[in-house]
Amino acid sequence: MDTMEQKLAVTAERLGQDPQRMPRHIAVIMDGNGRWAQRRGLPRYEGHGQGAKTAEMISLRCVDLGLRSVTLYVFSTENWKRPQVEVDALMHLYASYLISIRQSLMKNNVRFAHLGRMTRLPQMVQDALHGTMDVTSGNDGMVLAMALNYSGRGEIVDAAQDIARKCKDGQLRPEDIDEQCISDHLYTKEIPDPDLLIRTASELRVSNFLLWQISYSEFYVTDTLWPDFDQVQLEKAMVAYAERDRRFGAVDASSQVTR
Repeated sequence: MDTMEQKLAVTAERLGQDPQRMPRHIAVIMDGNGRWAQRRGLPRYEGHGQGAKTAEMISLRCVDLGLRSVTLYVFSTENWKRPQVEVDALMHLYASYLISIRQSLMKNNVRFAHLGRMTRLPQMVQDALHGTMDVTSGNDGMVLAMALNYSGRGEIVDAAQDIARKCKDGQLRPEDIDEQCISDHLYTKEIPDPDLLIRTASELRVSNFLLWQISYSEFYVTDTLWPDFDQVQLEKAMVAYAERDRRFGAVDASSQVTR
């Protein structure tokens, strides 16, 4: 049993759960930063700043809990439609944040990954992304993936174009294209599909996030706004996941209930 599995086993025992039923990869749609700020009479960017602190805290807590992967939905391609002043503030926040977390990522043996298109991102953000990925590339512990300038549909389009180019060049045949082939051409090709998808702030939609990868993910929605999300909420979501009956389309022979 490796270190992460040992940590997860300890977490499961503390929470009264079977280690085999615990999630290994959690994805999070971090919603409610703006509302958190507005409720306090603060500008929206203050909520995003607090949300960034929560993201770092939760990510490091996931290391302690023994998770193998955490994916955070940071900025979608649709978010460019927000007011320019808010977008500009977010881009400066991302650039600063990506640099500031390097020390803690290295200390905790976390490898950083980016999901999304680099194009359109300001150069300072691209440089920060590349720098953080390069610095942590040798780490072999938990993977922290950030979906920044990300679109689930766009990811599938990019994969389809890549596959089409390889077919044209003779590297692939049409009959080689199956589900595994498509998965191998997604941004997440080196990361297992999420077991658990958490969405904060009571929102009940997927919002173009990991459309291919969440086919069999369990969903957990909480009223808590992202800046207020904490270890207690995280562990509550993990317990809810562990206690669900996951049949992946199979039939429960004892009850004859289908999913």
